[in-house]
Amino acid sequence: MKRLIKPLLPLLILALGVGLFVYLKQTRPEQEPAKIRERLWRVAVETLEPRRLAPVLELYGRVETPELLRAAAPAPARVARVLVREGERVEAGQLLVELDARDFAPALAQASAQVAEIQAQIESEHNRRASDRAALEQERQLLALAEDAVARAQSLTRRQVGSQTDLDQAEQELARQRLAVSTREQTLADHPARLRALEARLQNAEAQLAEARLTFERSRVVAPEAARVTAVSVSAGDQVKSESLLLELFALDSLEIRARIPAPYQNELARALADQGTLPAQALLDGEALDLTLVRLAGEAAASGLDAFFRIESERHPLRPGQLLSLRLERPAREAVVALPAGAVYGGDRVYVLSEEGRMRGVPIEPLGAWFAPDGEERLLARAPALEAGVELIVTHMPNAVEGLRVEPVR
Repeated sequence: MKRLIKPLLPLLILALGVGLFVYLKQTRPEQEPAKIRERLWRVAVETLEPRRLAPVLELYGRVETPELLRAAAPAPARVARVLVREGERVEAGQLLVELDARDFAPALAQASAQVAEIQAQIESEHNRRASDRAALEQERQLLALAEDAVARAQSLTRRQVGSQTDLDQAEQELARQRLAVSTREQTLADHPARLRALEARLQNAEAQLAEARLTFERSRVVAPEAARVTAVSVSAGDQVKSESLLLELFALDSLEIRARIPAPYQNELARALADQGTLPAQALLDGEALDLTLVRLAGEAAASGLDAFFRIESERHPLRPGQLLSLRLERPAREAVVALPAGAVYGGDRVYVLSEEGRMRGVPIEPLGAWFAPDGEERLLARAPALEAGVELIVTHMPNAVEGLRVEPVR
């Protein structure tokens, strides 16, 4: 009996263990399956309100002046005084450089003397005319007497009372008197021509005098208007030649800003400028805005764009020629557009709005350009049929943003 039980004992133990395992498995408590919960993302939203806004084009410009004034010496002279330095602001009429007046006095005196001489000759010509007129009357009287003398001599000769010699002498005296009258009349006839010649010489002399006076006036270089000195080329005591550069300055109201408009925008802005006449703009200088106005476009375009010229509207400003500035030019306004925060835009042409089911819904947009809020925040102007008034835009930028993602707005 023992011999039969001993080999079956391991089998019995194994069967008992299997039975116990099956029993425990069947009698174990049922565990409910784990529920998968969808994650909820908290986002900030902004209620949209389409309106009329103008996109802004950012440009980089350079300050220029088309009216850089260069003062030169009107004649060879010595510099007497230099009263300004480079960079100084000067007012209209202010004396800047003075040349030695003694270098201009001889030419001025010579021109004045020449005018006085010709004026005296003209006065003498008028006196000569009056004298010739009086002499002509006397010579005509003498001519009449000579004619009477010839007539008497002829009468006496016919009556054989007078001699032929007396008649010949009377006729010779008559011929001389006729020649004297003719000469005097010719002198009077030439008076207008002589007078015109003298008047022409007087005009020439007066022109030379005016030129000498103008040259003398230009020996004192004064500011024609409010300006700023950019360069001083001489010092007191320098000997300068005619046309030598003395100094350079520019009128403060002549400054303008040149900026290049990119090719994609030049036609749009050219049409707007033709319609409106001017376009508003601003320049940023040390955090402050200077008011500008686009007044004209360059006559020639390049492949990269077209140069535009801006007038500076601010009266007092520290701008200098050659200075570089950042500009903001207002493009034509658009209707029914929205200003989007930069974080709300994905890929430059897509935003997400909050659906009624609390999920993200993608909306394609048409970007129109940058726009700056009154507080200085830069936004993107865009247009899309789905961006209507009252739609809630998701402004929180989410790296895992996908269509249908469940979100919860933070009010």
